Amino acid sequence: MAYDLDREALAPFRLPCFWGEYNSRAKLVPIVTLALHPRDIGTLLIGYSEGAVIYSFKQAKPLKFFHYHVPRGAPGGDADPASLSIDRNPKLTQAVWHPTGTFILTGHEDSSLVTWDPKDGRVIIARTLTDTHVDHPTPRATTFGADTGSRKAPLLKIAWCANQDPDDTGIFICGGASDLMPTRGLTFFEMGKTPNYTTSSWQVITEHFENPKRQRMIPTPPNVDVVNFCLIPRKTPWYAGAHDPIALIAVLSSGELTTLSFPSGYPISAVNQLHVSLTYVHPFIGAANIACVDRARWLGMTETRTSGPPLLKGGAEAAHPLKRFEDRSVIQTAHADGSICLWDMGHGDEIENGAMLKADVSRAVGRVGNVQVTRMSFSGAAGELAAGLKTGEVVVFRWVRNNYPGREPPAPGPNKPNELTNISERKDPDLVEGLHPFTLLQQQDGPVTALKVSDIGFIAAGFGNGTLAVIDMRGPAVIYSIHLSELSQKDKSGAFRRQSQQPQTIWATTLEFSVMTLDGDSYSSILLHVGTNTGLLVTLKILPGQGGRYTVDVAGSTTLGDAIVYIHPMSAASGKPAFASQSVVAGLRTGLRVDGVLLAVSKSDVRVFKPASDKGAHKSWDSRLCDAAAVSHCLDFGIALVCLFGDGSARSYSIPSLREIGSVKLDHILDVKKFGEALITDSGDIVGWTGPSQMALVNIWGTGQVL
Repeated sequence: MAYDLDREALAPFRLPCFWGEYNSRAKLVPIVTLALHPRDIGTLLIGYSEGAVIYSFKQAKPLKFFHYHVPRGAPGGDADPASLSIDRNPKLTQAVWHPTGTFILTGHEDSSLVTWDPKDGRVIIARTLTDTHVDHPTPRATTFGADTGSRKAPLLKIAWCANQDPDDTGIFICGGASDLMPTRGLTFFEMGKTPNYTTSSWQVITEHFENPKRQRMIPTPPNVDVVNFCLIPRKTPWYAGAHDPIALIAVLSSGELTTLSFPSGYPISAVNQLHVSLTYVHPFIGAANIACVDRARWLGMTETRTSGPPLLKGGAEAAHPLKRFEDRSVIQTAHADGSICLWDMGHGDEIENGAMLKADVSRAVGRVGNVQVTRMSFSGAAGELAAGLKTGEVVVFRWVRNNYPGREPPAPGPNKPNELTNISERKDPDLVEGLHPFTLLQQQDGPVTALKVSDIGFIAAGFGNGTLAVIDMRGPAVIYSIHLSELSQKDKSGAFRRQSQQPQTIWATTLEFSVMTLDGDSYSSILLHVGTNTGLLVTLKILPGQGGRYTVDVAGSTTLGDAIVYIHPMSAASGKPAFASQSVVAGLRTGLRVDGVLLAVSKSDVRVFKPASDKGAHKSWDSRLCDAAAVSHCLDFGIALVCLFGDGSARSYSIPSLREIGSVKLDHILDVKKFGEALITDSGDIVGWTGPSQMALVNIWGTGQVL
């Protein structure tokens, strides 16, 4: 069938199944591949599951049929001893033209590669990746591999590549490797100059395809197979996109993508080479977070990285309104290969800085494997990114310039346990300016469960076994470390609780820095609020000490009904956020006073109170459990609390009365089981998972249309 691109509909043109003319017994033979002649658009190569056909549009008839037959006694592609005594007709999987149209190459399920003469339909040679003449009886078979008789993968895709000279070719193959081979991914036959068909003998042509100049095994990620690939040509899309390839994108059996250089096979970073949507599977995302960054600061955060020529060229971006939000929603995604990507998610407006930033956690910790990021936090004002790992490390990146770009750093030394390690020498030599490793804390107390980077030079981290650590980045130095079980045994008045009322393990679930006046104080101070899995909310006071260092003291605590999922400090007078910003902290020297309240959301209730006491408004979620929450700006009407619940609904509540404003069902859009990993921005955008590797963005305030 043909499709009319102008009318966007199927054209009346139809071609019947021609394989019935070759084999009258064949019924419903599926088409597996189509390929136009590279030099004659009027000739089409049709690949059926049983063989290939050359069809001429000019003559309106099939010209040649190609049917691969393995006679009795020949090993075939799979070299199965049990099938040597029978005739076989391996099914076809691929059919491609030589770049000049002089020859045809077909691939088959038994991993046979068959080269044909399209003029008379004869087989020039049938071979596998390691064996030749596999369609001949065993005595004539030439074996230069040791995998005869082993199980081989079917040929999934073949591309006949051409250099600048279309007669200088190579064959790129996906599949066909033996299960005994250490890597079963991609193979490249560098064929060299093709013999002249008119003046060369049959033996010369046969030897050309029998003995490639070079055979390369393209390295691919371990424990997965390549199931498909897409070649990226250097300049033109000629020869079915295989004209002088510069790189390739491979599809892995796990569903992930990997980009490799061609034909060397070196991994290529997808940063600023592919669209951000492809980074979700390049490789898979393990964690995500969102940070609000000042627009002017984000416009200046454009990394300088040495890279090859761009893979994608051309195209026209769609026009978007220039809303010029002062705060940009910068999303951070942690991938399975130990990398973190940062990019502007936008507000449905024109993205002024569409470049992507990348931080290499694997390089920072000094190892390749076992790098699973569980928590991330980014401060645009401080230019710092922190990543918490499942193995217990906290890695801090800082926006700096590499004074020695292109120079590979020395081998990383061991990370110091239970203290900070200077990792500034582990810079990426290809990154001239960007997020470089700065310091590392190896706490060795379970995975990182909560992480917060402030705008004022402090980082707080909570660990799975209950430890809380506070880092002063002016040293850097760990200025505070305590096990939360010590705090859970005391209530706000200092009395000890009964140990049976608390579970064995307590850990931090959310952290937030603020500047406000505590109940009973006459001045404002820097505060750290720690929410835990037991509902305990602890407020710590950070004060300047002797020698320029800061001290951390416990100011008080209160208890909510369940695990705390969100903490938001705000001004009691205006409702604006009371985060610890650089301008507010600078005002403390002149006696600035911030009268604030704290909004804390747990799975079972929400509370608005003046820290560190538990006075204020309170609301229970009744039969629902809250998985995620955030304070959002409701257009021009003020602020509201937006919550995602386990029943698949998103609900908004007024502040401070906590009265429900409205609700909407999102279970038909987002995966309710992953509501706990959803992200809610201050502009009302909800970024949630719709599947294992796909996210959707929904604005809670909407446009009045039905979701």
